[in-house]
Amino acid sequence: MRIVFAGTPEFAAEHLKALLDSPYEVVAVYTQPDRPAGRGQKLMPSAVKALAVAHDIPVMQPPSLRNAEAQAQLAALAPDLMVVVAYGLILPQAVLDIPRLGCINSHASLLPRWRGAAPIQRAVQAGDAESGVTVMRMEAGLDTGPMLLKVVTPINATDTGGSLHDRLAQMGPAAVIQAIAGLADGTLHGETQDDALATYAHKLNKDEARLDWSLPAEQLERLIRAFNPWPICHSTLDGETVKVLGACLATGQGAPGEILAASKDGLVVACGEQALSLTRLQLPGGKALAFADLFNSRKEKFTPGKVLGQ
Repeated sequence: MRIVFAGTPEFAAEHLKALLDSPYEVVAVYTQPDRPAGRGQKLMPSAVKALAVAHDIPVMQPPSLRNAEAQAQLAALAPDLMVVVAYGLILPQAVLDIPRLGCINSHASLLPRWRGAAPIQRAVQAGDAESGVTVMRMEAGLDTGPMLLKVVTPINATDTGGSLHDRLAQMGPAAVIQAIAGLADGTLHGETQDDALATYAHKLNKDEARLDWSLPAEQLERLIRAFNPWPICHSTLDGETVKVLGACLATGQGAPGEILAASKDGLVVACGEQALSLTRLQLPGGKALAFADLFNSRKEKFTPGKVLGQ
């Protein structure tokens, strides 16, 4: 079977690795154009491109698949199937119609819940009990196609956006290989999604990572886990930005953002409801540290009565 793979980040690269280890032939890879990254803002290839280059697979990086030239280039590859994972470009119907068996997508949620760009983080943020990967047939709508199969994992109380991402990145590839086999022998058929159950996972942005201490502690604790390792929740103290990478629920009352207590166990901060104990912080110019380490060296900075976020 001739497969064209389309994807961009590390999550997608894990799927490409599985395809390269399978009996199927990956004839080309599509990925986003190189982007500037790092302090030097050098153009960097995506994780998928780096893997494809290492395996001498042709790489295509069109800025769009809506023009006739890009579509003709894809058609010339004569793919039996196109596998799409976190590609970042919308595939028009003309592209979906090119492969003999159509296009399938590995999406990091239990569809129809959390269609869209950030399903992993939104599931943690919402306090969902479980997440997973859905392999679906693609259609013109955003993550709306018939579902071929699902794999499920519980979301633990300590899961972050990063830890859930890594777990799903290990589960998804096997599901895609299973789905391809089912499509090839005609035993796998899609289940229509119930649009009434759909939710949308909006793209993450740094603005919503600013902690609003008037919110309930439980809600903030989930947000801190969801946005680790990016965009990382933050607040201000003494006019400086403080990144918050870990927290747990605590007891105490006070004005939202008020430091109630500081010890090696954590920095207790009042919220709109209850309080949070901040257990891992990063100060400007420093590394992320357990609060116990910061407390030993910067005790004077965390005086009870000070208010974060002002």
